[in-house]
Amino acid sequence: MSAKKVSIGTRPTTRSQEQPAQADEWVKDRASEPMKRLTIDIPADLHRAIKTATASRGAKIADEVRELLMQKYGNH
Repeated sequence: MSAKKVSIGTRPTTRSQEQPAQADEWVKDRASEPMKRLTIDIPADLHRAIKTATASRGAKIADEVRELLMQKYGNH
């Protein structure tokens, strides 16, 4: 039986160089106001319904929940 040789290529550099700039922009956009994490428990059926609805619109659950909370409580 012969040993199988596997060649390992060089690490891609163009993509890794682009990611920090994108990450920095994301952080700048989010850093305008301090955020706090909120954890809640909801029934599995409700989570499934929310996940299905948001995914079909290409939205994120967190963004929609944040929007609903802003509608209810506003900017206090």
